[in-house]
Amino acid sequence: MNKALALLTLCSSAVFAHTLQAAQLPADITQRGYITAAIVPNYPPLEFKDPATNQLTGFDYDLGTALAKHLGIEIRWQESAFEQMLSGLTTGRSDLVLSGMTDTPERQKVVSFIDYLRSGPQFYTLESNTEVNAATDLCGKRVGASRRTNFLNEISKWSAEHCEAAGNPAVVGVGTEGSADARAQLRQGRLDAALQGSETLPYIQSMEPGTYKVVGDPLAWQFTGMAVAATNTELRDALASSLDELIENGTYEQIIDKWGLQDAKVDAVQINAGQ
Repeated sequence: MNKALALLTLCSSAVFAHTLQAAQLPADITQRGYITAAIVPNYPPLEFKDPATNQLTGFDYDLGTALAKHLGIEIRWQESAFEQMLSGLTTGRSDLVLSGMTDTPERQKVVSFIDYLRSGPQFYTLESNTEVNAATDLCGKRVGASRRTNFLNEISKWSAEHCEAAGNPAVVGVGTEGSADARAQLRQGRLDAALQGSETLPYIQSMEPGTYKVVGDPLAWQFTGMAVAATNTELRDALASSLDELIENGTYEQIIDKWGLQDAKVDAVQINAGQ
């Protein structure tokens, strides 16, 4: 009887804890019972479709699922065009963007970021490309990067400092439709190299062994954050608090290890740390 009472008390405490966490969420989300998260599944290992099942998977998917469970609420994924994500937050079509988005001051004008990964854009090329072994070998070469990111600006800044300042021709930045398109153009010989987040390159290399090599160090360190409307401080604080607890209880570390992102992990949550 005492064991049964203890079990009942334990279960009641768990329910109370979830209720308390859910109460931190905005009332409209609590009432509807789910949170809507926008995602573009084309950036492995952060988010992509499993080729065998065509189901969403990746680090962001696992992290979002864990956060929703911790908050005691359902998460519903909403596939979206990257260009529509921020407007989706400000117009209420989605509550959250969890899709490998870089935290930048420009984006902070309309959204708040809960930063959960550390990243840096990094050059890479084909393993067979013997002409490019150091980053400065890219002066005067064509380097692709997704036009949906700020990577083309990073290429221009790096080129000015390391190529043009030394009297060498500038790197030619080429906007692509995404990281997959950049890799396709690289394999087709239309690009000499590409630029992609450093956290994704080990996974890409493991999927196509012997195909790609990393060139140089990350150009700059940045934060990847989940975004909510700047006015939605309740949701921001609830997500930040829950993420901190997932870091403390080891859940975040388990997801980091699963996807091989040890070099990208953060030790604590920050808000709008991107500069």
